[in-house]
Amino acid sequence: MRDGRIREMREQILSGPIEKTLLLLAGPLIVNNLVQVVYNITDTFWLGKLGREALSAPGTVWPIIGTLMALGMGFTTAGFAFVGQYIGAEEYEKANRSAGALYSLMTFFSVVTAVVALLVLPYALRFMRVSENVYPYSLTYATVVFLGLPFSFAFMAFGALVRATGDTKTPVKITLLTVAINVILDPLLIFGWLGFPELGVAGAALATVVANSVGAFIGLYLLFKGKVGISLSLESLRPDLGFYGKLFRVGLPSSIGQSANSFGFIVLTRIIFGFGDVTYAAYTITTRLVNFLTSISRGISMAMGTMIAQNVGAENYGRARRIAERTMVINFAIATLAVAIIGAFRVEIFRFFLNDPAVIKESEVVLKYFLTSVPFFNGIFIVVNRTFSSAGHTRKSMTLGIFRLWGLRIPLSYAFGYVGSITLLGLTIPLAELFDFTSKGVFFGMGLSNVIAALVALAWFLTGSWMRRIIGEESKKDTSMD
Repeated sequence: MRDGRIREMREQILSGPIEKTLLLLAGPLIVNNLVQVVYNITDTFWLGKLGREALSAPGTVWPIIGTLMALGMGFTTAGFAFVGQYIGAEEYEKANRSAGALYSLMTFFSVVTAVVALLVLPYALRFMRVSENVYPYSLTYATVVFLGLPFSFAFMAFGALVRATGDTKTPVKITLLTVAINVILDPLLIFGWLGFPELGVAGAALATVVANSVGAFIGLYLLFKGKVGISLSLESLRPDLGFYGKLFRVGLPSSIGQSANSFGFIVLTRIIFGFGDVTYAAYTITTRLVNFLTSISRGISMAMGTMIAQNVGAENYGRARRIAERTMVINFAIATLAVAIIGAFRVEIFRFFLNDPAVIKESEVVLKYFLTSVPFFNGIFIVVNRTFSSAGHTRKSMTLGIFRLWGLRIPLSYAFGYVGSITLLGLTIPLAELFDFTSKGVFFGMGLSNVIAALVALAWFLTGSWMRRIIGEESKKDTSMD
């Protein structure tokens, strides 16, 4: 580990001006998010040329992909927290060992996840009630993506670990390259241009796998050559059962939470598809737009995560709390502006992706009943959730995520979309009269879940129960890392 550079960044994170440091770290991450979303929009644009069914395929299968990737993502979250807190506590060698143990563990789980994913895929699509028109496209797209999961896991781990050191620039440079590869390969493989095979939806998935593979190999090269804050060696990759136990303890709640949430989106997809392909296509395009316009706030949240991890590791709890609070204010304002922009140019934007009058009309419903809640989700809920996970309190983030999706979003979406009336405290509410058993009810339930979950998350954050580091006395005595 290059101690000089890391120490300098550590001092900035622990004692520098909060807003200045936050924006310094967030700048590259914002670029990274924007580039990623540009790719997603490009992917949506090209697949839209194949029709509504092909366009819906990535959005349809992403909950399945997310559910089966969640185990590895949970361990990545744990690795991020450990590395960030070890750096905050100035235990640099243990940060290296943490990174190595994470990589060796992720290699095993990525292979297992890929095999399980391919086995359950057809059953998951049927459970989601994916229409017969969309089903073959979704099956093809997901199959190709699952074959490349080990590379996706490795690239994901690299980005998280390097970001934990305060280096947000290196992962972005590699992401720029991978996205460029993806954008170039997309039309070539989808339509068979320049002598490439015409693969349709499979071409879009293959472009993603190739790009992630390039990123994974570059990341490993940089780590083994010691050219980034974390340094790996064959010794650091050897199995470490003691530290695996710590990763499981911290990472398993995050994995369970993310798996439960992703599976929840499978159920939600089933609910939305109940209103047909038009509704789901409008929802797919809308989520792409929200991701683009909220890339700044998401980048700031990720930068905040680095600052939270290192400050908690250094036991600067008051500063960690101030960082989170200021991030909430900034992100709420950005998300509000994003929703206003989508609302002002909704028709023109949707027509650009898919000139389908039915989808454009349905987009008004999504905007009115769902998008207006996005500031609460991005500005409050996401910030609190990332604060908990970056501090290593993954049980709290797991509970919040499950509560939002399973306790609120799914039951509320189903109730407002499919139930004629409900009785609360002796008062009967005629839901059918309010929403006419249309998609309005589903999207209203989704929006309401964002608002309620954000308020609950804020209340929990204010208790301060998350202000305790997970490395404890390990910085002084930790035989498993020696």
